[in-house]
Amino acid sequence: MLAKVMGWLMGRMVKILPYEEDDLPFTVLPPSLCLFPSTTLGSPEYNNGPNNLNGELWLIWQEVGNGEGDGGNPSTTDGCVSILKFDNSKGKHSGALSRPSSVQRALSILEMEVEQINKGSYEHYMQKEIHEQPESLTTTMRGRLIRGGSSKSKTVLLGGLKDHLKTIRRSRRIVFIGCGTSYNAALAARPILEELSGIPVTMEVASDLLDRQGPIYREDTAVFVSQSGETADTLHALEYALENGALCVGITNTVGSAIARNTHCGVHINAGCEIGVASTKAYTSQIVVMAMLALAIGDDTSSSLGRRESIIDGLFDLPNKVREVLKLDQEMKDLAKLLIAEQSLLVFGRGYNYATALEGALKVKEVALMHSEGIIAGEMKHGPLALVDENLPIVVIATRDACFSKQQSVIQQLHARKGRLIMMCSKGDSAAVCPGGSCRVIEVPQVEDCLQPVINVVPLQLLAYHLTVLRGYNVDQPRNLAKSVTTQ
Repeated sequence: MLAKVMGWLMGRMVKILPYEEDDLPFTVLPPSLCLFPSTTLGSPEYNNGPNNLNGELWLIWQEVGNGEGDGGNPSTTDGCVSILKFDNSKGKHSGALSRPSSVQRALSILEMEVEQINKGSYEHYMQKEIHEQPESLTTTMRGRLIRGGSSKSKTVLLGGLKDHLKTIRRSRRIVFIGCGTSYNAALAARPILEELSGIPVTMEVASDLLDRQGPIYREDTAVFVSQSGETADTLHALEYALENGALCVGITNTVGSAIARNTHCGVHINAGCEIGVASTKAYTSQIVVMAMLALAIGDDTSSSLGRRESIIDGLFDLPNKVREVLKLDQEMKDLAKLLIAEQSLLVFGRGYNYATALEGALKVKEVALMHSEGIIAGEMKHGPLALVDENLPIVVIATRDACFSKQQSVIQQLHARKGRLIMMCSKGDSAAVCPGGSCRVIEVPQVEDCLQPVINVVPLQLLAYHLTVLRGYNVDQPRNLAKSVTTQ
């Protein structure tokens, strides 16, 4: 198929341009994997056609390989996209045309099984990726957690950071920079990083940092979080931080991405291919990687040894806990049926779970197209309390941690105003958070407080998924959204 398209194109080019075939002003890049093989030549998304000689012309065909391989040689069975890259300067005549110089490009082989891009027994990619989280978390931690014998301490090994850990420990501050779900993941990890490292940690939305040209210093460590590694605002913030001399660390799911290439060091989250636009398994893997980052930075402090070892034990058991919480799937579907006609949803959280409230609300917002808002519970009396009545559904995250007693107080105030509450609590705490059984309760497994956001977000992911399906919207391709935001 590629040979036919190339033959057609070459014939057209020879007719259109007064060049010999070898002097055509483009370079053919090798095929690369296309996850959406239904896209066809000339589709409006790419604004293609044989006369479009400015920039890049993408040739796309629909035959995807059978996964058996062909000895590493690129062919039509290895992918479905080739790019013709044009050089406008070659199209302008000023005497004789020189032959284009040879361009040597490294060939990257995409290590991916066909099963990773198939839905399997699932109806949608988002559903598949939610249920893959026990496996993705296991892959994220594989080879990085070291649990020795009785005489050996438990440690974390992050090979991509080992040469820079001393510099990070001497940092004036650590700055997390991200957008959307990646920002929320960093927010969930901030408390444990501050606790174990003793270094001030600040949060920056990439676009806002650029808009106000916020100060970044040579003594700072800037951590850039992005699933794709290609988010435009995050990349521009990376350029800004590099110009200011900060040590730049990348946390991304994509090997060879722009962030992976341009940062000084970093960690791949190894969550596997994520096709659904709404990020699910990448979010939980990002939290785990940043928890391991905190463990690695704080590894030189003996006073926190017991705390670090408890977290490492919790990390080892985390995939099993996620499997347990995934059993709430039908319960969340039943809850979605009750909320299908609602126009708004509030989610209250605090401490480690403020990020969970933001992420849960974001998932409902982006796929179910329902207005939802994540609110830090400590700010309830500063405005949000005015919204509370018997009609507005409110999710309150009240699992056991240092903020539990404060959340109980919030629950009492919401009850007093006849709020329509949906409580998320640790197993066995339903009576403590919902006296008299007057509200709906979601019980989740209890883990270490810094890992609890990984558990607590899963029911909210399931709720968003089922709400979207029941409301008849496209789960994997929400309206107006793209998987990787590559424009500002």
